[in-house]
Amino acid sequence: MRVWRDLSDVPADLGRTVVTIGNFDGVHLGHQHVVARAREIAALRGADQVVAVTFDPHPMAVLRPEHAPVMLTTLEERLALLDRAGADDVLVLPFSREMAAWTPEEFVQRVLVDALHAKGVVVGANFRYGCKAAGDVHDLSASGEQHDFVVDAVALDGGPQVWSSTYVRSCLAAGDVAGAAEALGRPFTVRGVVVKGDQRGRELGFPTANVPTPVDAAAPCDGVYAGILTRHDTGESYPAAISVGTNPTFDGVVGRRVESYVIDRTGLDLYGVEVTVEFVDHLRGMVKFEGVEKLVETMHDDVRRAREVLGA
Repeated sequence: MRVWRDLSDVPADLGRTVVTIGNFDGVHLGHQHVVARAREIAALRGADQVVAVTFDPHPMAVLRPEHAPVMLTTLEERLALLDRAGADDVLVLPFSREMAAWTPEEFVQRVLVDALHAKGVVVGANFRYGCKAAGDVHDLSASGEQHDFVVDAVALDGGPQVWSSTYVRSCLAAGDVAGAAEALGRPFTVRGVVVKGDQRGRELGFPTANVPTPVDAAAPCDGVYAGILTRHDTGESYPAAISVGTNPTFDGVVGRRVESYVIDRTGLDLYGVEVTVEFVDHLRGMVKFEGVEKLVETMHDDVRRAREVLGA
């Protein structure tokens, strides 16, 4: 898959394409459905390839940063997921206030017509574009008649619940990692490099792999979860009991972090190793215990329940 990080990077001799546009944060089932529909239209219209157009940073981070959502995926994760979903190429538009001022007609001309030679455009039914989100699917269809591309608007509802990044965030905020996985079409994950913590888990008999969570990245709410830890250097995966939070029993730490206790494995050295932590099920909320004995007793129970959930 080719990735273009500016309009100027798109080859001048690019053939006719079918384009899908969105933030694609999380690349959930709705996004995957849109890309799949773009592939169908490309086959019907004889287009050369499917191009996904996305934005970085998120437009809200530029226009109203105080309301910018936490991101479900990094840009690089988004690109990998779009590749897996079936996009041939991705155009990453560097979003700015200057771009935000483009009229809907200007966006169509610059991106869809001049750069991507669109033969078809597939978007969600609620798609808006251009200055102050003035353009909608009806306007896009009218532009398509003028510039010789068809428009397909896909309703992003998978039944009783709309497929949306906002819905996935709401699931994570409630600790409902199973609900998030259902909307994403895969388990929610956190990725990062294992860092040294305060070693308290080791002292209690539960050494953990600690991954800090950036403030602008989504994570499940504070609590304990069953999941899988995968190390990137070897590809090995391990069942784990996972704590998300700030260790309230010990007056907390600076910043939230994901701490994974690998079940039934000793002697693992994961410091400095990049890992992915996959959340399978929620076990309990975060509790501040009155003493270490009660904490350790509960941690043993957490591991037992995680082992049952994971079949470990």
